[in-house]
Amino acid sequence: MPSFEVQDQDGHIVKSEDLSGNGKKTIVYFYPKDNTSGCTAEACSFRDNYAALTAAGYNVVGVSKDSAKSHSGFRAKYELPFKLLADTSTQMLQAFGAWGEKKMYGKTVLGTLRRTFIFDENGILERIIEKVDTKNAATQILEGQ
Repeated sequence: MPSFEVQDQDGHIVKSEDLSGNGKKTIVYFYPKDNTSGCTAEACSFRDNYAALTAAGYNVVGVSKDSAKSHSGFRAKYELPFKLLADTSTQMLQAFGAWGEKKMYGKTVLGTLRRTFIFDENGILERIIEKVDTKNAATQILEGQ
């Protein structure tokens, strides 16, 4: 897992070592923006399948460049049971390869690439999902075991 240090939705510092090698598989999903339709659908997919994901041994973490304050409101509004990390500097996004050029309304812009990274219990990357189905993001992981 790439090295990083960012804040969670409550302003607490989270480091890469907090997520890797902790005896749990870890899902780190990157999404463009809180409270947008696709990102909300993706977060709610993880929320609605959270019991199945944790039963399968997964820890779930969402990441975007939104602020901790924005994440706090988004998490409360949709009752998300997992941490949201605020990578306002894009350091983590870049380290994971989840920051780059994309098309938006016909223009090429730099931004967050919607990607999901799945790490094993030792923090070793097992899988990257680059074509995320926002409404079925959790199912993509559970069915791909």
